[in-house]
Amino acid sequence: MKSLSKILFLSSALLFFSCTSQKKGQKAKVVYKTDNLSVIQLSDDIYQHVSYLSTDSFGKVECNGMIVKDGNETVILDTPTNDKSTEELISWIQNNLHSKVNAVVATHFHDDCLGGLKEFDKNNIPSYANNKTIELAKKAGANVPGHGFNDTITLNAGKHKILVKYFGEGHTKDNVVAYVPDEKAMFGGCLIKEMEATKGYLGDANVHAWSQTVEKVKGQYPDVKIVMPGHGEVGGKELLDYTIRLFKNN
Repeated sequence: MKSLSKILFLSSALLFFSCTSQKKGQKAKVVYKTDNLSVIQLSDDIYQHVSYLSTDSFGKVECNGMIVKDGNETVILDTPTNDKSTEELISWIQNNLHSKVNAVVATHFHDDCLGGLKEFDKNNIPSYANNKTIELAKKAGANVPGHGFNDTITLNAGKHKILVKYFGEGHTKDNVVAYVPDEKAMFGGCLIKEMEATKGYLGDANVHAWSQTVEKVKGQYPDVKIVMPGHGEVGGKELLDYTIRLFKNN
């Protein structure tokens, strides 16, 4: 009888873990895909948008952004890389999520963050960025967000608060991080690296400050579960630890 009970217990445990794994696996699913843009649903209210940037040094690069949704409201973190991809994204949100876009935030001044900004302007969607980002975008002749903030700003998508905060220099002098507390979801942008990533483009970086900046991010949000880097695969807190190690002692 003991051995039968043991077998039944193990079978139940395996079935439970199998179902749990399936549910987790089902959460992250591609809900839209064209040559220009992909949208991946990570949880009920958090989505990843992926567009592409052609570069001399790294070839065709996948670039991430986040969509935060509740009810008929969304906030977008980083634009897609160009107008075409951005037009698709706004249209998909309106027609499939049946939501309006309350705001878009550029997390730093490079094209993978604000390349599609003109399309947001065309649709009368307010754009926000750190004042440092606005200053650097102007100097670079890039698209310039419409509204600036100094260190922090809080935006809303329905019940979700999106906290956007500047922690210090890293990938650029102006990079900010966005956090959605009730989803425990972070958009780290290019300040945060995917697992096993190289250091990437360092033309505007402060490699000496990078680890210390990410240490501050990790300390501020100890409960984070979803961490989205600027490029590559979404993970958890291990992406923060990996980025800290990658730039330690530079």
